[in-house]
Amino acid sequence: MPIETIEPTLDQTDPIHVAVVVSRYNRYITDALLAGATDAFSNRLTPTKHTLTIIPATGAFEIPTLAAAALETGYHAVVCLGCIIKGETSHDHHLATAVTRALIDISIALPIPVGLGVLTVDSSEQAEARAGGPLGNKGAEAMDAALDTLAAMHALETKLGASE
Repeated sequence: MPIETIEPTLDQTDPIHVAVVVSRYNRYITDALLAGATDAFSNRLTPTKHTLTIIPATGAFEIPTLAAAALETGYHAVVCLGCIIKGETSHDHHLATAVTRALIDISIALPIPVGLGVLTVDSSEQAEARAGGPLGNKGAEAMDAALDTLAAMHALETKLGASE
């Protein structure tokens, strides 16, 4: 049986429109995640040709609704950024599970790439380490993941079109 590998390349011939839905809650963290996502976008795409739209969300709970709305209005990918820090109750666990599940459902149902940059951490220190600290910037990683997925989807569509 022959094995083939698809080579994902980001087709930049047409403008690519990416939305970033970013929570205003724990803003000192989400602003750093947003900076990472914006830098990653600029490193991969020419900002004068391609569009990056920032959509503020009140908190993590509102992210899936705004992500779905962005994707349904024509964005090619959405990157979701937030920060859920553990408190004294299990609220953080329920919120993180609900947000992640909703974003997975949106991505599969449409299907359009969703970059997951919603931190779920035990402390502010853990969040800072993941928002531009020693553990990198999960906002940049989420943008790269969304753009990589978009490229792979394009490669699959191209391959399918070539085999028909």
